[in-house]
Amino acid sequence: MSASRLTLAAALAASTAIAAPAFAGSLDNTLNEPEPVAPVAVAAPAPLYDWTGPSVGAQLGFGDIETEDAGGAEGDGGLYGLRAYYDYDFGNYVVGGGIQYDESDIDIDGAATLDKVFRAGLRAGVDLNRTFLYGTGGYAKAFTEDDAVSLGDSNGYFVGLGAEHFLTEKVTVGGEILYHQFDDFDISDVEANATTANVSVNYRF
Repeated sequence: MSASRLTLAAALAASTAIAAPAFAGSLDNTLNEPEPVAPVAVAAPAPLYDWTGPSVGAQLGFGDIETEDAGGAEGDGGLYGLRAYYDYDFGNYVVGGGIQYDESDIDIDGAATLDKVFRAGLRAGVDLNRTFLYGTGGYAKAFTEDDAVSLGDSNGYFVGLGAEHFLTEKVTVGGEILYHQFDDFDISDVEANATTANVSVNYRF
């Protein structure tokens, strides 16, 4: 074999020896598994404050009563009771209706004592997510106990403003200021108006 052929063969052998580790390393890198990716934490969904559905609650308040007859009897004191509503949330506004029942012991200048107040009415207002601002009105009835005179009971109406606010997804607190007019007592010339303010705690289903 000539010297030139020996030199060429030696050069080929040397290049093969150098290229083989590099190729093997390249193949190993290709087959390596990718680095594990840390899981991305998913934020918990924001609570949904939906006013649609029934609710029941308890309320505590204060009332001021004045009669419009010649005697002008008046009285004030506390009230406490229960309430139940059903509301429907349309997105930007809420419409609903319900009933309230209050117990009381307000002395009206010794002429009579306001014993109970019943209300049934509608309410409607704006949905501010966790807060519901509304106007309300409807039928009211006052029940009295006789003292000096037989005043009796009276049908009437009420109007007012209120607000309710979510503390949790199920529990709300509320407040109302209501004006009442009663003109159906047993004594025909006696009319009375009453203003009440109350706070409530409610559970929404």
